[in-house]
Amino acid sequence: MVVAVRKGESVRAVARRFGVSRGAVRHWVDRAQGQRLDRVDFADRGRGPRRPANRTDAPTEDRVLATRARLRAQSDLGEYGADAVRRTLADEGLAPLPSRRTVGRILERRGALDARRRVRRPAPPPGWYLPEVARGQAELDAFDLVEGLALKGGPAFDVLTGLSLHGGLAYAAVLSPAARARAIAGGLEAHWREAGLPGFAQFDNAAVFQGPHGKKHPDVLSRVVRLCASLQVTPVFVPPREPGFQAALENFNGQWQAKVWQRFVFEDLAALEAQSARYVAAKRARAAPRVEAAPARRAFPARWRLDLQVFPAGCVYFVRRTGDGGHVRLLERTFLVDPHWTHRLVRCEVDLDRDELRCYALRRRAPEDQPLLARLPYRLLRRKKPFHE
Repeated sequence: MVVAVRKGESVRAVARRFGVSRGAVRHWVDRAQGQRLDRVDFADRGRGPRRPANRTDAPTEDRVLATRARLRAQSDLGEYGADAVRRTLADEGLAPLPSRRTVGRILERRGALDARRRVRRPAPPPGWYLPEVARGQAELDAFDLVEGLALKGGPAFDVLTGLSLHGGLAYAAVLSPAARARAIAGGLEAHWREAGLPGFAQFDNAAVFQGPHGKKHPDVLSRVVRLCASLQVTPVFVPPREPGFQAALENFNGQWQAKVWQRFVFEDLAALEAQSARYVAAKRARAAPRVEAAPARRAFPARWRLDLQVFPAGCVYFVRRTGDGGHVRLLERTFLVDPHWTHRLVRCEVDLDRDELRCYALRRRAPEDQPLLARLPYRLLRRKKPFHE
C-alpha cells in the first residue's frame, strides 16, 4: 500500500484495491513517512504509550532483584519470596514501596522465580480402571440410591437411579424401603430386560449392594451381586470415600431431584412415577445418538430365573486404595498386595471360579499400564443363600 501511494496512486484507489479503509492506508503511509521501506517498523502496536505509565521504573526493579539475591544467599530464615523482599525494602526505607503483587510480577517478568507451575495432564478415558470399558469394548451401568424421600402424609421410599457410561442411558425407579435388596434386584432386572445387559455394573459400597459390613459377615455376597453374576454381568465396587468414580451418576441424581422431585407437588407415588418416567424418556431421547454409538448390549436371557441356591460364578471387582503397608480390605478381610504400592489405587478381581484374588496397579497418569501386583489364594464360603434380607 505504501509503495502504491508513493508511486502516485490515490489513497481511495489503494484502499479499494487492498480491501481496507482509507484510514488504514493513511495510517501506514504516515508510519513510513520519510523512511526507507526496509527500515520501517510495520509491527502492530497498541494505541497507548510504548511503556505503561504505572510500570515500576528500572532502578526499582533492579533493587528488587538485588534484594532477592541477597536474601537468598544471606537470610537467616532462608526466605526470599515476594513477602520477604517487600519487608526488607520497607525496612530499608524504599519509597514509593511496591506492593506484594508488584514485587511478584517483577520477579516473574525478570525470570527470578524458582517455583514450578503445576503440570496439567489430560484426564484418563472414561472407565480407565477397567480396560475393556476404556477401550470401548464393553458398556458399564452405574447405579445408586436416592434415599430418604417421602410424600406428605405418605410412606418413605427410595429411588434407584442408573446411568450408562458410554451411552448415557438413564434409569430411575421408585422403590419401597421394605425388602430393599429384593426391590433393587427387581429394578435391575426390569431395566436390563428392557435395555439389554451391559458388561459391567458399578455400585458404591453400601451394604444393600455389596453385602453386610462387620466382622460377623465376612465373605458374603449380596443378592445384587448374585443377580449380576447369574447374568454374567461383572459387578464393580468403587473405592470408599473417593469422588470421581460415580461423578456422572451423582450429577444425574442431582438433576432428577431438581427437575422431578423438587419441581412438582405429587399427590401419590403413581404421579411421581409417571413424571419420573417422562423425564427419563426425555433424557433417553436426547442421548439417543450416544446410545446408538455405545458398545453393544447382550440380550436378556428368555428363561432366566434367579436361583439363590446356586453359588455365583465369574468375577467380582473391587477398586480400592492401599493403606500404609500396601494392604487392601474387601469382603471384611485384609490382604497384602505390595508393601511398595502404598496409598495407591488397585483393582482387585475376586475370581469365584479359580478361588483366587488378583490385584492390578492403577494410575491415572498411565491408565493403559496396569501390571499385576499380586495373585493370592482366596476361597469364599459356599453359602446356600445370601444373608437375610
